[in-house]
Amino acid sequence: MKTMKTPVRTSALALLGALLLAPAARGIPPHPDKLTYPKFTYQPPSPKEYRTVLKSGPVAYVAEDRELPLVSISVTLRGGTYLDPAGKEGLAELAGYLLARGGTATKTAEQLEERLAFLAAQLNSSYGTDRGSVSLNLLAKDLDEGLAILREVLTEPRFQDDKLKLRKDQLLTEMKSRNDDTADIERRERGFLAFGESYYQNRYTTKASLEGITRDDLVAFHRKWVDPRNVVVAASGDFGKGISRTQMIAKLDALFAKWPHRGEAAPPVPKPAHAMAPGLYLVDKDVNQGRVSVMLPALQRNDPDYFAALVMNDILGGGGFTSRITNRVRSDEGLAYSAGSALPGGVWFPGTFRASFQSKVRTCAYATQIVLEEMKKIREADVTDEELQTAKSSFVDTLSQEFTTKGQTMGVFLDEEFTGRFAQEPEYWRNYAAKIEKVTKADVKRVAQRLLATDKVAVLAVGKKDDLLNPDPKHPVKFPDLTGGKMTDVPLRDPMTMRPMTAAAAK
Repeated sequence: MKTMKTPVRTSALALLGALLLAPAARGIPPHPDKLTYPKFTYQPPSPKEYRTVLKSGPVAYVAEDRELPLVSISVTLRGGTYLDPAGKEGLAELAGYLLARGGTATKTAEQLEERLAFLAAQLNSSYGTDRGSVSLNLLAKDLDEGLAILREVLTEPRFQDDKLKLRKDQLLTEMKSRNDDTADIERRERGFLAFGESYYQNRYTTKASLEGITRDDLVAFHRKWVDPRNVVVAASGDFGKGISRTQMIAKLDALFAKWPHRGEAAPPVPKPAHAMAPGLYLVDKDVNQGRVSVMLPALQRNDPDYFAALVMNDILGGGGFTSRITNRVRSDEGLAYSAGSALPGGVWFPGTFRASFQSKVRTCAYATQIVLEEMKKIREADVTDEELQTAKSSFVDTLSQEFTTKGQTMGVFLDEEFTGRFAQEPEYWRNYAAKIEKVTKADVKRVAQRLLATDKVAVLAVGKKDDLLNPDPKHPVKFPDLTGGKMTDVPLRDPMTMRPMTAAAAK
């Protein structure tokens, strides 16, 4: 038996050697770290394939998708809270909420809710700052009934009195808690700093304005602004057995045809005239965790520097754990669970750059200093090749996620149509990756120098004032020193009137 083992062992070793050598012979790397992949490329769909102009006026994006027996319809309406008359703040929001929840000419609110539940359909409506929205999702077999309901909601909303009263009561209750959460306070005061007290986004609903809104106001708002000329619509899904995309377009055309009242074209969203003043702004709120926003005016999304700004911000603080602010403030110093920056390109007017975090009140100043240091570094020195490539890849490699489903794709196209981007650049999304790839290190540095003027920042801090100004001895950084000594106390606002309160009243 011993004489048999040697050749068997030799054969086994030879086989093992051959197996180990085979991958290399076939060009397979010896370790996963050595794997290489072909360059990822993705070509987004073209909006021209889905766009049509209905005979009744609205632009529609329509895509057939037989994967599930469902249909989704989204109606976007021009107009928003900027249309609220003075003293009637909250009118658009109320009208938007009750369109789908306050009944129609032939159905009470309860009957409408019951019928939608029977159809397993979802109907929603709202008005935001710059647009309204009505959406319907239902089974394909119920499409005609769903469209009939949608037509009534759009043309003959009931604005039922008891539903109006209920919504008012809900909003009044919500108002009382406006100063409870520091996130709400911070978000609100950011708006005042960026755009001024009188800008429409900062004209909040108050107890008096809400109580002054009547059902007649809602009817008048609806008749004036819910009009086909203010509509962009998208539809996707399985439109039903034997129903083609062309036939679905005809159904949408009928949805907006022969409108029963004559409205008006919504005016453009107004642009702010306020200039954000640099300095330190403190909101005294007795909490253990402070919130800080470092703010600067930014740019509009049609700015030639837009793509360079996207890449720059991703490296600075927008890229999560690959970004500098996150690594310094969270990972290296352990000062915050989350820290980062955002640089949205404004749609109607230039947006606002914001670096933000939440930290223990007495370490907020130190964390702010770190944020300002990182802003200065990206202005003064080139980013690394690795940082640039990582940032670019984060945009290019995730581009396909915007178009995962037909419904999602129609939503993207509807938004671009509504905001006018397609009028300026119909193939924006097809050019997107190439524009990202063109960004260079020099572009990143140039746009950082343009947008990140650290001597002009407005720093908003929400927390206990005594602790914000009395830093942790381990990190003796003083807030006023970070902003050239400029400091402004920002009083809390009365939640029911939104007027600044005295210190005594705030307590």
